[in-house]
Amino acid sequence: MTARPAVKHTTGYALERELAAAGSALIVGVDEVGRGAWAGPVVVCAAIARAGFPEPPGGLTDSKRLTAKRRAELAEELPAWVEAYAFGSASHEEIDARGMTAALRLAARAALGALPSRPDVVLLDGKHDYIGSPWRVRTAVKADLRSVSVAAASVLAKVHRDALMAELGETCPDFAFADNAGYPAPAHVQALTAHGPSPYHRLSWSYLDDLPQWRHLKVRRPEIEGQLTLL
Repeated sequence: MTARPAVKHTTGYALERELAAAGSALIVGVDEVGRGAWAGPVVVCAAIARAGFPEPPGGLTDSKRLTAKRRAELAEELPAWVEAYAFGSASHEEIDARGMTAALRLAARAALGALPSRPDVVLLDGKHDYIGSPWRVRTAVKADLRSVSVAAASVLAKVHRDALMAELGETCPDFAFADNAGYPAPAHVQALTAHGPSPYHRLSWSYLDDLPQWRHLKVRRPEIEGQLTLL
């Protein structure tokens, strides 16, 4: 007998249904990508699922649980499936100048401000509210496994940032940004050791502490209360 393929998890509307029952009509899911990278921007996506809890695309879930191929397929399908979505970003220079918490806030507010309608509540993946007033925010750990809108934001943000990093990588191919998206990887580390940071690297990151010949380039990250961890 031929074994049946494993059924892939598809995220449902558990959190949206809970918020809707409490009176929220328009709910937006928000997720970020790039927080722990050594290079490139941090990107935030805000996504609104259509009303009525329609069946989500098959396999839609946390982007990290998907293959690159399936993420790309979903990213092609989701723009027509969701009610609306928007991106915001903060550059590597803004991350160095402001710190990660402020950079995430900048990116998230840009994404939310680009939506056609103001949501009643923002459903934010994670336990820390880096968006703040005047937005009404509900945080939820692993929200991308319990919220279709957050899962959609997760996939869209990941594919969008990967494409940005591949484009940046064309100007500095030794760093292999198309493959590692600015995260630590052997080719990335080798290029850093040989050539020093590219124009897109975050110079306040601790990786420079391990590169004595380039340590003089490190900039001091702002000491701001409430900074989030990088991962």
